[in-house]
Amino acid sequence: MKENLETETNKIENKKANSNLRKAKKAKKDEFYTSLSEIEKEVKNYNKHFKDKIVYCNCDDPEWSNFFKYFNNNFDFLDLKKVITTHYEEGKQSYKLELTKQGEVVKTDLKGDGDFRSEECIEILKEADIVITNPPFSLFREYVSQLVEYDKKFLVLGNNNALTYKEIFRLVKDNKLWMGYSVNKTMEFQLSDGYERWDRTDEDGKKYGKVPSISWLTNMEHKKRNEEIILFKKYKNNETEYPNYENYDAINIDITKHIPIDYNGNMGVPITFMDKYNPEQFEIVALGVTGSIKFSTNKKMEILKDNKETGKFTHNGKGTLYRKYNKEIKKDKEKGAAFKDCENGELYSSIYARIIIKNKNPKKL
Repeated sequence: MKENLETETNKIENKKANSNLRKAKKAKKDEFYTSLSEIEKEVKNYNKHFKDKIVYCNCDDPEWSNFFKYFNNNFDFLDLKKVITTHYEEGKQSYKLELTKQGEVVKTDLKGDGDFRSEECIEILKEADIVITNPPFSLFREYVSQLVEYDKKFLVLGNNNALTYKEIFRLVKDNKLWMGYSVNKTMEFQLSDGYERWDRTDEDGKKYGKVPSISWLTNMEHKKRNEEIILFKKYKNNETEYPNYENYDAINIDITKHIPIDYNGNMGVPITFMDKYNPEQFEIVALGVTGSIKFSTNKKMEILKDNKETGKFTHNGKGTLYRKYNKEIKKDKEKGAAFKDCENGELYSSIYARIIIKNKNPKKL
């Protein structure tokens, strides 16, 4: 089950991610340093949450972290109680910085290397009210699970594909995690010296790389959280624009703004729907992959490439949603069919990960 879910996730991630940074990620080089301007643009949307609170940045380089710089500069304005920053020093003793008054920083050695999973960092986490940082993408599941376990408010950066991880999607479905104010961006990060490839360097020789499809993820309310999506398309008399999946009872929607105003059944929407998701307007039913929904068919299919047979076979479209191939649809005509039914020769189009939703208040037309 887990293997099938992650296979689809990896397919999407490999298609979208910058190849140089992806190689670095596989090597566990996850030190992406967030710019001060990106932090400022996002964190200002949560000012009401900070009064008398302890903020913990547990995946930062304390002495030049822009997260620490932001909270130091705005300590009095936000009326904070304390800011604590720690980071991981592989094979070395690390340290923490604490701020209880704007401009007055106290540095203390840690016993260990500063791993967020270590006992002493967990003790700091217990003390904190809010966690804000850019965690290592390769440990994102484990990182968020820890925040949930200790019932912390948080605002963290992550790749949009993390929403399709089983553990993360469960939190999304249960309204325990949602998108922040700034979403779905190609974000530039400063890289550590260990990176062998990068997109640019500045006049001081610092390396920078761009990572696509990055969003802030949080469990703190902000003003965009309950904005309603304005719908204008109709399903009635336009059924051909919304093909049904062959292996699940739902219609396919490629663009969020094309969600029909009058449909009361299941709909498969792109992951980017989460940018606009309003829990008062829509219900999240499931993730459209094996392990989250039960498919209605299990056909043996040959995998096609450039509309040609490959001699490779799969069952049920690699465990994802699929629909009948239609050459009248522009996307199908450009990409070609993805699968061929081994029994009757029917052609199908593959659908990248979809979130299954329902409109809570469809219009009656």
